[in-house]
Amino acid sequence: MRRIKLREKIIRALRAQGFSLKNRSVSPKRMSKRSYKFVQQKACLAQIRKHKNFLSEEFEKVRIYFRNGSEISPSQIKLKLVEVKPNSLEERIYRWWNIAWWSVPYQNSYGRQMRFLLWDEFHNAPFGLIGLTSPTLKMAPRDKYLGIEYQGIQKDNLDYWINMSLNAQRIGALPPYNELLGGKMVALSLISKEIREAYSKKYKNAISIIEKRKLPANLLFITTTGAFGKSSIYNRLKYNGSFAAEFIGYTQGSGTFHINDELYGEIINYLKRCKIDVSREYGDGPSKRMKLLSTAFCKLRIANFHYHGIPRSIYLFSHVSNLKDVISSEKRPRWLSYGFEELSDFWKKRWCLPRSERNPSWRFFSAKKFEKEVSAKIGVKNG
Repeated sequence: MRRIKLREKIIRALRAQGFSLKNRSVSPKRMSKRSYKFVQQKACLAQIRKHKNFLSEEFEKVRIYFRNGSEISPSQIKLKLVEVKPNSLEERIYRWWNIAWWSVPYQNSYGRQMRFLLWDEFHNAPFGLIGLTSPTLKMAPRDKYLGIEYQGIQKDNLDYWINMSLNAQRIGALPPYNELLGGKMVALSLISKEIREAYSKKYKNAISIIEKRKLPANLLFITTTGAFGKSSIYNRLKYNGSFAAEFIGYTQGSGTFHINDELYGEIINYLKRCKIDVSREYGDGPSKRMKLLSTAFCKLRIANFHYHGIPRSIYLFSHVSNLKDVISSEKRPRWLSYGFEELSDFWKKRWCLPRSERNPSWRFFSAKKFEKEVSAKIGVKNG
């Protein structure tokens, strides 16, 4: 009876999110960006409820940096890249926006992590976020693109190359900068030498979890996924005449965001009753959660429910001009040397200023209205 009740509860939860359940598989009711956003709304709200105390406690500290669109002078924007350190004001600001703002639900990071704030020094306001984490060890479109398993390279070397990369879990501009195509600036930042140098400094003595070996502290590339199909931010994103982001395929639509933490806890308890080892260790990463769900769903006879059916577009940001040769032939990397400041200047001339003149929507962003909307979400009184 417990098994049947849990199975029914999972099915009800997925239908309530807007998923269609046919032939024991999960998918959005419609294959459109609007539908993709809708099915993720409940997961976003669940994370806001889970972190409600933090969001409300830090609200006053964060709100003083809200800016009306009319307060922003596009020509005066001056950006700096700030690495977020533990127990700092920047960390609280980063975490608050990471949970409260996005239309894609907040998820815990695993393994290696680096976080950055783009800060507008002139207007003293947060401009955007970058959240980097350990990548998935196996991702067919990425591995095929790089030739990791298709050019005679042994699978044993997979972790060697993938552990010289990161995955961008969060990339985006905050209001009102998002209306000035600030998302393109945040994305361009992924190829900056400052991020690569910060990575080398942080992980120069790192030992790989799987093979227990010391790897070069080289950041060869960064991957990310578009949440709602192909991304208007990453597509045709060029610098110096070359693509900064390269589209390399789609994910299979697997993941865990559609199973909220409360439901996941019940599933884990069910596996424990089935005498399944559910212990997690450092280095397991998101794939362990996926494996546990897959095991549970097989036992519950809903075998494919770890697929949410939303194919995400995959993009790769390279830090070397000869990436495939480095991996296939172990050639010496030809590093790209793009400074954050020059990338910022390019963004301002190429996208920000033309957008500010062509489309005045950024001027009408109201910090007061935004405060009221956020206050209602996190349950604090708006003063």
